[in-house]
Amino acid sequence: MSRTTLNNRTSTTSRSLAVVGLVAAAGLLAGCADDGADAAASDAETATTAEADALTVTDPWTKATDTGMTAAFGEIENDGDADVRIVSATTDASPTAELHTMAEGEDGDMVMTEVEDGFLVPAGGSITLEPGGDHVMIMGVTEAIEPGANVNVTLTLDDGSTLDVVAPARSYSGANESYGEDSGDDADMDHGDMDHGDMDMDADAS
Repeated sequence: MSRTTLNNRTSTTSRSLAVVGLVAAAGLLAGCADDGADAAASDAETATTAEADALTVTDPWTKATDTGMTAAFGEIENDGDADVRIVSATTDASPTAELHTMAEGEDGDMVMTEVEDGFLVPAGGSITLEPGGDHVMIMGVTEAIEPGANVNVTLTLDDGSTLDVVAPARSYSGANESYGEDSGDDADMDHGDMDHGDMDMDADAS
């Protein structure tokens, strides 16, 4: 075998090994990139569900009504280490649900207004949605919500995660109340005969 032929074979072998090495390195880098993407996706998924997982709703309930408007209540506890903000709500009982509170109007009367910033549930603390205070306002009810019926409410948090709550309907009586002027098209509408300041629960409430 001539020296030229041997050198050519050696050169070809070296180039082949170099190509194999480059392909292996590319595959290794691609694998690392995939692992990184999977880890990032996992972290994102964890972050999306973290706030909702920190919240617990105790004694949720909805005021039974024929049609029109009503509200959902309950105590919301935050077991996490960070504050959680509830920014919106939806329900299968109506096309529209908003976060509302009671506030004193210019004439001194208590009126309902929308809470645009949402409800803040402090870390390690809780808030209470109740008549006379914060509540989930349910508007545009077209079918009667009978006592004992389950009303599904979904709370959306500021990180995009959601919390599903089942709020059974209860009966109670009360006086009419009106919205404040800042409530836009809903102004001067009553709250389905609700008295937020002095709730009278019926004996057969479920």
